Amino acid sequence: MVGKREDYDAIIVGAGHNGLVAAALLARAGMRVVVLERLDHVGGAAVSQAPFRGVDARLSRYSYLVSLFPRELLADLGVQVELRRRPVASFPPNDAPEVQRLTARVAQAVAPTLTKPLLSRGQMRALIDDEAWDGLFERPLSELLERAVPDDQTRGIVATDALIGTFAALNDPGLAQNRCFLYHVIGNGEGFWDIPVGGMGGLTAALADAARAAGAELRTGVEATAVEAGAGGVEVLTSGGSAFAGRHLLANVAPAVLAGLLGDPEPEPAPEGAQLKLNMVLTRLPRLRERSMPSELAFAGTFHVNERYSQLGTAYSQAAAGQVPAVVPLEAYCHSLTDPSILGPELIAVGAQTLTVFALHMPARLFARPGAKQLAVAATLESLNSALAEPIQECLMLDADGNPCLEAHTPLELEAELALPGGNIFHRELSWPFAERP
Repeated sequence: MVGKREDYDAIIVGAGHNGLVAAALLARAGMRVVVLERLDHVGGAAVSQAPFRGVDARLSRYSYLVSLFPRELLADLGVQVELRRRPVASFPPNDAPEVQRLTARVAQAVAPTLTKPLLSRGQMRALIDDEAWDGLFERPLSELLERAVPDDQTRGIVATDALIGTFAALNDPGLAQNRCFLYHVIGNGEGFWDIPVGGMGGLTAALADAARAAGAELRTGVEATAVEAGAGGVEVLTSGGSAFAGRHLLANVAPAVLAGLLGDPEPEPAPEGAQLKLNMVLTRLPRLRERSMPSELAFAGTFHVNERYSQLGTAYSQAAAGQVPAVVPLEAYCHSLTDPSILGPELIAVGAQTLTVFALHMPARLFARPGAKQLAVAATLESLNSALAEPIQECLMLDADGNPCLEAHTPLELEAELALPGGNIFHRELSWPFAERP
């Protein structure tokens, strides 16, 4: 039975960062806006939380860096959030000048289009030179990397931007890896990945404040269960029995989730995430086997471990065959080195640090078997330890219950906790930043 019905100009389902931006913009334009969020907090994957009991460390548990968010949009919204540049971008260094020159040209051409009406393929093609278009938009990324980057290690470090949350071979003719790579190198025309002071929750809080200040209503703990659309607008039904009517619906949810709300078949192919994320709090940073680089610098940027080009290929083949990679490609970074504000004063006083580990080629299909998560976590820690002079386990802080401060998110947890189908962090396979058809 449907209870009280409330009327709005626009209803936004999902209070992730995109939903909050839309709410602020529409409310500022004079529309009556409501945002419906099933969880008890806003932010979606962009949150800061303290997952370990008695440990005052507010971690960016899911998404953790900012690149694609347009600076001009932040300024237009009046959002006051500090984005800090990391002192080191990559260790080992990402020293591939030919690729970097090419991606710089593409970034400067593509980034400004992201806040404009979607271009056609032909319009986008006219903005990009022949070499860059062929290398990134027409041919598998492997061809560019194998031609332009001579050594296995650097080639692999460059290639990792193509594999974040994307399960694909680097020579895949479908170019899923190319699309992933593109979005990782074009942010704000520069491709930098910056740290939000206060963690991702700091950004979310500022966006929520902007939306509320503009007059939008943010309703948490309200789960949309169905959407009925007609010529006169939409009606959103909720699990609590209430209903919301509006002229417009904005779905800040995955396409598969929207299809379920509308009663439509889920789109094909079904999404699949492909990553394992570990969050840790350490008593101190571990020492590295590579003594030429202090831990405080290596972990301030993206610390690449077992991500040689050949290793990425082997790991993909093993995962595609249903096995956790024997040597897990991963990257790690320490948020608290650049932004200690996420730590309480007691943790700062004792030299504690955070550590985020992102493992590649961990598709959701691997975690269907009992014990697969434990196996994957153990293999990831073993891979990380191969680059350290001491086991990371010896550096883990203990929580109030005496448990190590380590949590792991597989694609299955992302689906259960964030309603990301298949645990895909992009909601579905990425598409090009242009319309394939006019």
